[in-house]
Amino acid sequence: MTIYLLVIDTSSPVCDVALVADSGGDVQRYTRSHEGSGEHAERLLPMVNALLDEAGIGREQLSAIVVGQGPGSFTGLRVACGVAQGMAAGLGIGVIPIPSLLAVAARAHAVTVPAGTLAAHHVVLQDARMDEVYLAAYRSPDTADGQWTELQAPTLVAAGQVGLWLDQFVAETGVSADETVWLSGDAMEAYPQMAAQLLQRPSVRRAEALRAEALTMADLGLQAWHRDQVQPVQAAVPLYVRDKVAFTTHERTLGAGGNPRAPAIGQTLQPMMPGHLDAVAGIESRVQSFPWSRRNFADCLQAGYPAWVIMQQGQVAGYYIAMMAPDVAHLLVIGVDPAYQGKGLGRAMLDHCEKQAQYRQLDTVVLEVRESNDQAIGFYRHQGYSPCSVRKEYYPGPHNTREDACVMRKQLAHTQAP
Repeated sequence: MTIYLLVIDTSSPVCDVALVADSGGDVQRYTRSHEGSGEHAERLLPMVNALLDEAGIGREQLSAIVVGQGPGSFTGLRVACGVAQGMAAGLGIGVIPIPSLLAVAARAHAVTVPAGTLAAHHVVLQDARMDEVYLAAYRSPDTADGQWTELQAPTLVAAGQVGLWLDQFVAETGVSADETVWLSGDAMEAYPQMAAQLLQRPSVRRAEALRAEALTMADLGLQAWHRDQVQPVQAAVPLYVRDKVAFTTHERTLGAGGNPRAPAIGQTLQPMMPGHLDAVAGIESRVQSFPWSRRNFADCLQAGYPAWVIMQQGQVAGYYIAMMAPDVAHLLVIGVDPAYQGKGLGRAMLDHCEKQAQYRQLDTVVLEVRESNDQAIGFYRHQGYSPCSVRKEYYPGPHNTREDACVMRKQLAHTQAP
């Protein structure tokens, strides 16, 4: 019995299809490709038909469909997955989704790594535009018939932070000094300065593979077939790692601008504990003219208010405290260490506070800011907050004066039940 696997990949500007025929170990491969990202939808099916004609088979002889599921071009992924689902459902066969970054790693291993090298480490960096990259890490099989191991699932990383991620990866994975970490993917060309900096690291080398190719996916798909890893039609879905590529018109109306960005490497949010209070009070004293005292923060902890710190490389870099009332979330205080300002920490904490409110089924967040603090007001506007009232003489000022507070609010899009 001959196994026929059709491969479809449109995750890059190249529309790539392949067919692999396995007759008891005698494997034949056919391929077609066309470069033009705006032409995937019109080119794909004619290329598939030409491939089947070349192999001399009909669609009904296909055993399964291998589909490149990304990450990559949103439009391209939808085309490939839609065609794969439609064909597989119509033929009553299954699908084999292949992450595109895994296919890049496999190709890099085949064309660059010395023959016989087993268990090599591969980091794939694919251009995601907007100075960001799609990143994943894999270890090649340690036996001839073994499977690839995913060390880092596909994720979105700012190009400027790939070096930090790579250093953490080497440390946490336990890559020894005599092992090589191979870097591949078209981001190495798209961001030459990033590539040059990465390649300065010991044991880091470049592998000559820029994008996924259907023939590589064919081999990965054939291996998956022999391991009985064919999946139902519903599994042919795009692998998205960017939550959104642009703000909606409504979000821009509320003050959001630019584009959503990748999260910073090394940032973690965790509940504020008594051991954090000295660091929190120290930051507060550096960012506020009339700061909260350490006792103020301690009282909030004792009262059970939601209190969080954001950690950067193991150090307290910021904090916030909120009060969750029956009908609204009230952001009481928020601050970022001056050494970490401008790196998205304030936005990350504000987003976290909003998610905490949604978790409690609250649909509004309010906060106060000094009327003279134009920079803070602009920041909150950018995050979708609008002025709604004024609180007279709310803040202390110099020489026993008082300053009004601008009250700002944000209506959350929806609530999520816990």
